[in-house]
Amino acid sequence: MRGVVFDGTRTQVVDDLEIRDPGPGEVMVAIAAAGLCHSDLSVIDGTIPFPVPVVLGHEGAGVVEAVGPGVVHVRPGDHVALSTLANCGACPQCDRGRPTMCRKAIGRPGRPFSRGGEPVFQFASNSAFAERTVVRAVQAVKIPADLPLTSAALIGCGVLTGVGAVLNRAQVGLGDSVVVIGTGGIGLNVLQGARLAGALTVVAVDSNPAKEAAARRFGATHFLTSADGVRDILPDGADHAFECVGRTELIRQAIDLLDRHGQAILLGVPAASAEASFVVSSMYLDKSILGCRYGSSRPQRDIALYADLYREGRLLLDELVTETYPVEDFAKAADDAHHGRVARGVLVF
Repeated sequence: MRGVVFDGTRTQVVDDLEIRDPGPGEVMVAIAAAGLCHSDLSVIDGTIPFPVPVVLGHEGAGVVEAVGPGVVHVRPGDHVALSTLANCGACPQCDRGRPTMCRKAIGRPGRPFSRGGEPVFQFASNSAFAERTVVRAVQAVKIPADLPLTSAALIGCGVLTGVGAVLNRAQVGLGDSVVVIGTGGIGLNVLQGARLAGALTVVAVDSNPAKEAAARRFGATHFLTSADGVRDILPDGADHAFECVGRTELIRQAIDLLDRHGQAILLGVPAASAEASFVVSSMYLDKSILGCRYGSSRPQRDIALYADLYREGRLLLDELVTETYPVEDFAKAADDAHHGRVARGVLVF
């Protein structure tokens, strides 16, 4: 079968991947569509270290093809969106409703694929850039069959991360002020999360002026090409500032833009060894810096919720899909994403 494989040196679309059958508590999904996220590109450029060879992709949707013993919540033929959380469901963190903190869901890559008889790693417990993938049952969330799979694919990372960061981690309240630095796929979802939460002033900051229309459509009340103008709109600073790019100087900007009791939420992914600085004395007015993994999401709950919000016209998904690409055009899709030509490109099989 076809898939996108990174071998540590180059990325190529291959047609000789093999995949094992699902085991107990696992699901095989025929992937219909998969969003191309910057995290995939970060594996290729080394920002995110990952063992190779690896099948890329972690934001997908498709149709259940087979289930292993013990799986009862989905069955063959069901449409599903996939999450990256292969959490155990039984540890103290899972029991507290914090599956993103489950230690069995972090840093334990499996190898359900093979190529030429040699095992191939699975990225983010998902590997949606393949015609089929095998995931833990908890990662497959049933969605309505009338939800376009090209749009549903984006729920599993961009929407969970961006909207979830607003609703779950930051807990933005009615009337709050929000600054969003970076309006790519994650930033747009932060914007619409702020809209859903009822934020009053939502300032989008992006150096590319061509992104203003999309930012406003998703929920921005103001758009700036530089953070220098934020204080003109919010003289006292923001209640919440989200950094969605992954650059240390922008993390510092987010912190500096906070009002008293404000919080900076870090969503962008810089290099693993990157360090950021801030003025310590500025933090004593009850300001906070919050890390956020995967929108602090509970995917079985949140994906179903976001699907319902989409069907009610309150959550934008179709508008996130800037371009669709046959999987064979992965190189073009990656180049477009790298240069910011698309908010979210979607590979289709």
